[in-house]
Amino acid sequence: MIKKKVNINGASMTLLVDPEATLAEVIRGQLHLTGTKIGCGKAQCGACSVIMNGKVIFSCATKMKRVPDEALITTIEGIGTPNNLHALQLAWVKHGAAQCGFCAPGFIVSARVLLDENPNPTREEVRDWFQKHKNVCRCTGYKPIVDAVMDAARLMRGEISVRDLGFEMPGDGKILGTDYPRPSAIGKVTGTIDYGADLGLKMPPGTLQLKLVQAQVSHARILSIDTSEAEKMPGVYKVVTHKDIKGRNRINGLNFPSNKGDSYDRPILCDEKVFQFGDAIAIVCADTEAHAQAAVEKVKVELEVLPAYMSAPAAMEPDAMEIHPGTPNVYYRQLLEKGEDTGPLMEKADVVVSMEDLYVGRQPHLPVEPDVAAAYYDENGNLQILSKSIGLDLHALMIAEGLGLEAGKNLFLSQFPGVGGTFGYKFSPTIEALVGAACMATGRPVFLKFDYYQQIIYTGKRSPFFIDLKFGARKDGKIIAMESNWAVDHGPYSEFGDLLTLRGAQFIGAGYGIPNIRGAGYTVCTNHAWGSAFRAYGSPQSFFASETLMDVLAEKLGIDPLELRYINVYRPGDTTPTGQEPEVYSLPQLIDAIRPRYRAALEKARKLSTPEKKRGVGVSIGIYGCGLDGVDGAEVWAELLPDGRVQVSTNWQDHGQGADMGLLATSHEVLRKMGIRPEQIKLVMNDMNLAPAGGPAGGSRSQVVVGNAVVNACEQLLNALRKADGTYMTYDEALAKGIPLKYTGKWSTAVANCTACDEKGQGSPFAVYMYGVFLAEVEVDTTTGKVRVVKMTLAADVGEVVNRTVLDGQIYGGLAQGIGLALSEDFEDLKKHTSMAACGIPYIKDIPDDLEIIYVNNKRKHGPFGAAGVGELPLTSPHAAICNAIYNACGVRITQLPATPEKVLAGLQGREIPVVRRPIKNPAY
Repeated sequence: MIKKKVNINGASMTLLVDPEATLAEVIRGQLHLTGTKIGCGKAQCGACSVIMNGKVIFSCATKMKRVPDEALITTIEGIGTPNNLHALQLAWVKHGAAQCGFCAPGFIVSARVLLDENPNPTREEVRDWFQKHKNVCRCTGYKPIVDAVMDAARLMRGEISVRDLGFEMPGDGKILGTDYPRPSAIGKVTGTIDYGADLGLKMPPGTLQLKLVQAQVSHARILSIDTSEAEKMPGVYKVVTHKDIKGRNRINGLNFPSNKGDSYDRPILCDEKVFQFGDAIAIVCADTEAHAQAAVEKVKVELEVLPAYMSAPAAMEPDAMEIHPGTPNVYYRQLLEKGEDTGPLMEKADVVVSMEDLYVGRQPHLPVEPDVAAAYYDENGNLQILSKSIGLDLHALMIAEGLGLEAGKNLFLSQFPGVGGTFGYKFSPTIEALVGAACMATGRPVFLKFDYYQQIIYTGKRSPFFIDLKFGARKDGKIIAMESNWAVDHGPYSEFGDLLTLRGAQFIGAGYGIPNIRGAGYTVCTNHAWGSAFRAYGSPQSFFASETLMDVLAEKLGIDPLELRYINVYRPGDTTPTGQEPEVYSLPQLIDAIRPRYRAALEKARKLSTPEKKRGVGVSIGIYGCGLDGVDGAEVWAELLPDGRVQVSTNWQDHGQGADMGLLATSHEVLRKMGIRPEQIKLVMNDMNLAPAGGPAGGSRSQVVVGNAVVNACEQLLNALRKADGTYMTYDEALAKGIPLKYTGKWSTAVANCTACDEKGQGSPFAVYMYGVFLAEVEVDTTTGKVRVVKMTLAADVGEVVNRTVLDGQIYGGLAQGIGLALSEDFEDLKKHTSMAACGIPYIKDIPDDLEIIYVNNKRKHGPFGAAGVGELPLTSPHAAICNAIYNACGVRITQLPATPEKVLAGLQGREIPVVRRPIKNPAY
């Protein structure tokens, strides 16, 4: 130990610390200043940023022995408080720069030093600063952050007032469609909201700290597990293995009936086999993290290493062994049959184009906050699990049988108050069952947090698609037939693999009125990372294929790529690939809206191109459904409270997308009729103990499905309280008259006649869709092959705007993730792709500051107040537009993502573009 005198946030103090401990660990663990976050743990993300002696530093990489005596240290808690916000915090709230909010303290601390040094920065200087200090945001696309810094600087210079950064309530009291700040914003910008690791530091005495024994190979048979030496280690309470689990020790994957895979193929703790690198084999439960980690190294696992099939083609080889004995590696097939047989039509077509090798790979989610969970027994003997789950009731159902419990009876899940982004990976339960098993085996409260390496190797990834695609068209450009073949590398576990494969049927060729389609998709079991949901689930893979081939068709026909799309997009009489009539026909409007910018971009690219830096322009369309397939519903409670407030309760899970704002704005739009102000609405969310099931927060379903249930519940309450004269009863008046004060609202897509798709891929799966047209402008460095996106534009129809700031932020963030998918993000190499930076996360200078949104508003009949969803739309196909722009710039056609400089340069030099993954041909089923 060493004694260290420091001044933290203006308070002088003497600390006794481990010299090898990091400043972040001391700030958080000893001082409980939990506003400072630990994300990557490797000085790559800036979440841990603090100010020391006037400089921004990474506290996660600064050991206490390197901290100078008498150091002046400022954390987010020293910048401002909820009752006294700094200009930066005010601006962050105003611009919606805190979505999940996990990165916000680090950015604000960093920006404080920038403005101290440069009170009047340009936007580019702000971007340079955050690039230099490696501040990473996965949610916002960075533009709202730069907007916030610029406005904070204006306030600090006296050019605007605090009032300019506040919210002015309209005269009619309506907040729907405004920039009303989300309820969680102040907690996020001040570092006062508890995320999982923060709450972990505040667990009660006796809480056991958990560490995992994880597989270091991708496929093996388990011969023995010896925990005896580990259990003798200091501080170890118990080492939990599969033998300690009372239930089935399997996650229920909820497979389709036609799926040949076993719904129970994912073990909670591996018992017979290891199926992927990082699989959990045992859980060490100890008094400290250090003791638990030391004991991990003493658990002896004897393995028989088996061949590892790391791609779908490898697992589909005739001599490949069954990864799950008794289940074929190709375990699900989805047919697609619409209209006439395409074979004769292709022969009659004026033009036929086809492509193979189309591939979108294993994109990692890369939230800045690693996965985290806790579990304990409550006073009634029920197992309570807290996590980042975005599907509490769903996950309780999926893990209950494996633990030997019953969801909603003796097993309950809830979210941490703050959730640092998931982008879909938490649509699957990850570590919930692990903490549940440890709590049950020990009878003690338990806590488990991943480091970033575990976040990367353990959690699911976007499942790669291998796609072969063919179009047949007339001379005038009208597509008359499509043939598709796709295989999905879903990793070793079958949960939701069938649903994902169905997405190929729904979205390959979507947006175009193609009357005749034949296709087949296959789900393949491999030993690479298990496939989990990722924003826009299945559509980025699908649209990359069809939007790339659209450009190839346009070139062959000699038709402009945007105009070819205009010829083919949905119009009355057309149907989707699944045979459903679109609920609105937005795409011609969206193309009309973007056409002037497209033509201007082409002219600008022509003028600015040089032999060394070639400019190009590309377009694509994107569509996504709002909901789970077929009949999808939600439940909400609305209750009048004694103090005159209204309590609105539901599990509308939030992972940064703005569930709190969606619930508040939607309920207020109904309740304002009785004079209820936003601050009079009490939101009770995301706890199975306190709120009903709203369904998982995925597929952009919540605003539509949960939102309609919100309207239903609040309208019931209003109707019950309405007097004959049009005024409304108070709590006391309603109580005196015996009027019920609590109402259950429900809504289901059955009102829109939604049906799940059948074995031929035909059906009406969604009541509401989102539509967009993407325009990408790029610059290609012909000496290096490096691609820079200089501008992205999205013309979007997402129905009525619920909250403009939240809506804009969702689109900016989705576009940024699309740029990462196009150019840098990957999780293929288990030795290389093991950190946030190595996985290709975009920093601020990788994303253009010029992000433009054009809204075309078509109100949806089945959306609350006409709203659709938004979250999935911006990541449906921006990457396709970018790759089309690369071809337009330099003639290099990228067919497998990401479009790395090596691939582009190979194409420029006339060499074969590196392809490490081969296409699927004639998959057996």
